[in-house]
Amino acid sequence: MATLTLERDFAADPETVFAYVSKTEHLLKWWGPEGMTLPEHQLDFTSKGQWVSVMQNADGQRYKVSGQVTHVDPPRSVGFTWAWHDESDTRGVESHVTIKLVPAANGGTRFQLSHVDLPSDEVAANHEQGWTSSLRKLERLANG
Repeated sequence: MATLTLERDFAADPETVFAYVSKTEHLLKWWGPEGMTLPEHQLDFTSKGQWVSVMQNADGQRYKVSGQVTHVDPPRSVGFTWAWHDESDTRGVESHVTIKLVPAANGGTRFQLSHVDLPSDEVAANHEQGWTSSLRKLERLANG
């Protein structure tokens, strides 16, 4: 199993960043790599329960991922399971994502994302590209 860890520093305080990573109206602004749209979604990380998103690229290819929100600790962390669906809508290997927010000395926030239980280093590298692209959008929001 492989692990992916990403960190970013945001100018916004932890409460604001937590809203961006947990509330539907904010998630829809940054969830998914750049160039993707979200034609279908059930994204709410404010409480435990099921979530799902379908990302679509400019060519119309659709990518479905879903899971369960496993913990919510505002404004410190949120965790959820993650599994891609295949063409027949069968969920694949389940991995786990934890987002931690740590107050920074300057009043901002240190954002830490850990994506664990990925099936291989290649899968981790693909997820790193996707998360990095998504986090560029989040950085524009949280530092704007």
